[in-house]
Amino acid sequence: MTSAAAVSRFRRPDWAGRNYTLLTAAAIVTNLGSQGALIASAFAVLQAGGDGGDVGLVAAARTVPLVLFLLVGGALADRIPRHRVMVAANGLNFLSQGAFALLVLAGTPHLWQMIALSALGGVGQAFFSPASEGMLLSSVEGEQAGRAFALYRMAMQGAGIGGAALGGALIAAVGPGWVLAVDAVAFAGAGALRAFIDVAHVPAREPGGGILADLRDGWREFIGRPWLWAIVAQFSVVNAVVVAADAVYGPLVARDHLGGPGPWGLALAAFGAGTVGGALVMMRWKPRRLLFVGTLCVFPLALPSAALAVPTPIGVLVAVMFLTGVSIEVFGVSWMTAMHQEIPEEKLSRVSAYDWLGSLAMVPLATALAGPAESSFGRTPALWGCAVVIVVLTAAVLLVPDVRDLTRRTAEVNGALGTPATTGPAALAPGTPGGIAPDAPSADAERPVGGLG
Repeated sequence: MTSAAAVSRFRRPDWAGRNYTLLTAAAIVTNLGSQGALIASAFAVLQAGGDGGDVGLVAAARTVPLVLFLLVGGALADRIPRHRVMVAANGLNFLSQGAFALLVLAGTPHLWQMIALSALGGVGQAFFSPASEGMLLSSVEGEQAGRAFALYRMAMQGAGIGGAALGGALIAAVGPGWVLAVDAVAFAGAGALRAFIDVAHVPAREPGGGILADLRDGWREFIGRPWLWAIVAQFSVVNAVVVAADAVYGPLVARDHLGGPGPWGLALAAFGAGTVGGALVMMRWKPRRLLFVGTLCVFPLALPSAALAVPTPIGVLVAVMFLTGVSIEVFGVSWMTAMHQEIPEEKLSRVSAYDWLGSLAMVPLATALAGPAESSFGRTPALWGCAVVIVVLTAAVLLVPDVRDLTRRTAEVNGALGTPATTGPAALAPGTPGGIAPDAPSADAERPVGGLG
């Protein structure tokens, strides 16, 4: 093979432009660091003398400001260049995680300090997430958008699996403080990559009437599209019960019936492998009815809860978790493609913020109620209840005509803005059949568990 042929063979695809490549590389860096840091922060609390309740407090401290500031973060990201918001948020996460690491390495962390630093990290994530999703959705164009999103998610999920495994090994070898320090460095490195993003193709933002006016405008865009608010409403509950089943009931079932944390870790790893497999599928498959196919793939999310309710042998649970990972990744790529296709570029971050808010808002409530539900009804009925809720809500969403009928456009788009060359959401009434062309939270590593809608 000649050198010219080798260069041609390994040339970056046309749809993987500069911004997309930088965003993907930065996501790999952050996911490698963040997945290990999730484990390290829990062990840091325990190492400091805390108990399971303290671990929960530190985790909740990150979620509360994330929910509170998401909408402001989305509005801000649609007013100023998104990559600046992302870099600033990465800088804040670098400082908060670096301070956390120093406290742990010095051996003097107090619970209130860990809670405060975790909350600061949640603020950074609240501003980062809508900006990141809007930036990613505007970085690709044309009919290859679905393939680009699938590759991005595959890289992100693969880095997450590797990061969790590497983080666990490093915690055992050198302690949680160094893993937190590595995560801080990863935030700095990712922020440096994102600083080179080119936003020259993005039209200048028109002066608006302030943050509140922008939020109202984003809300009108969100509520005017039945497919959008219906699926976000669905996932506000689905995410909550899935997280409750996996985070609360899963470890208990593993302890009592499956042999402990080892088998449960294997099941979670199978889910991660399934997401990579699902992304590989979506690299080649372009379902025509985006959201119909994606919503059908939400039904398997009920299977892990059902398997834990039985409970099935570990081999069956591993297979179920792998299938669930594949299915939810098909939904995830379809959802991103629909957002890219239907939402005007200048409103992407605000709409993403409402999506994020819906995906996260009920998770703390569901995890808090999981224990009382087990006490009142029993673990097995509670798990069957989770499965039934997922099936019923997913079936209900399929009753929405726009969810069944929204189809992938085959026409070229203008630039990287995701707006059709002829007609689109801005030209026709949002959410009406005329606005649908005839023949759909993780976007980044910092996305929390369950942020799929």
